Amino acid sequence: MQTPDTILITGGCGFIGSHFVRRALAMGYRIINVDKLTYAGHLENVSDCQSHPQYVFYQSDICDFDAIGKILRKEQPQVVVNMAAETHVDRSIDSGAAFVQTNVMGTFQLLQASLRYYQSLSGQQKQDFRFLHLSTDEVFGAVPPRGDKFCETTPYNPSSPYSASKAGSDLMAQAFHKTYGLPTIIVNCVNNYGTHQFPEKLIPLMILNALNQQPLPVYGDGQQIRDWIFVEDTVEVLFQLITKGVIGASYCVSGEDEWANIDLIHKICDLLDRKKPLANASYQSLITYVKDRPGHDRRYALNASKLRKTINWKPNYSIDQGLSITIDWYIHQAETLNQLFDRHRLGVL
Repeated sequence: MQTPDTILITGGCGFIGSHFVRRALAMGYRIINVDKLTYAGHLENVSDCQSHPQYVFYQSDICDFDAIGKILRKEQPQVVVNMAAETHVDRSIDSGAAFVQTNVMGTFQLLQASLRYYQSLSGQQKQDFRFLHLSTDEVFGAVPPRGDKFCETTPYNPSSPYSASKAGSDLMAQAFHKTYGLPTIIVNCVNNYGTHQFPEKLIPLMILNALNQQPLPVYGDGQQIRDWIFVEDTVEVLFQLITKGVIGASYCVSGEDEWANIDLIHKICDLLDRKKPLANASYQSLITYVKDRPGHDRRYALNASKLRKTINWKPNYSIDQGLSITIDWYIHQAETLNQLFDRHRLGVL
């Protein structure tokens, strides 16, 4: 496809979405940001973008078919990137209704509105249109501890209401391509980390708790293994897939950097000990083991060989580089983040 002029992103005030918005504007795109502004999506995440002449924001819900349709018709994007989602496993275990509503029904309504818009296009506009759907490695379930990494052909086997709802959204996007010809591309990504992430996820929760000298809660024995990627690497992949990805395909995105949770927490503590040391102790002393959560998958890991062949890509950031950038940002933003997030923070990840 030709390089698009206008991209509509849903969830652009969230973690990955806000990084995508900033990169898009820096690259010269016109960006239409549609976000409901739930607890994890904040205008503060894109405060540096709001006065940009190529930036347009709509506070809207992807479940609202009519509202999304009006935005599409008015703004005429060449690409829709769907990042709007409920994403936290613990919250889905406590109450899964919002996950089904946003991740399944919301994606369905967004696909419906995008299909109607797509069918109204003609010529080069129609040929160039893309719908990029961001998903998770959790749809595949747990990888055996010593087993091969999962890939695009691995059957879905979700373990939580969150991962089940994301599996449903993936299958819906796939069905809209097969049934109606909507040009979808599905991206299943491993754990992202970086700046602007809501502190219910492992890395920002550990950093902020440590800075506040609060316990660092670790589920079970802490040996759950996760595959990590720095958010800026993910955003680079998404932009390349917009123009180089195969319509109807899915891609596994991975930094191929696996860490047991407890080992990663030790690394975070070591970095904090160097960057902002406590007076008479190490941050390691704050580590506290808590009861494991229900249905906790032991290992996630993806094989990104298909992606690497398609776009000749490899990560730019090592875990040490990415964590250093991330920790520096949270140290600088700690007071503001504590005030902003205290009402919504969960106790464990």
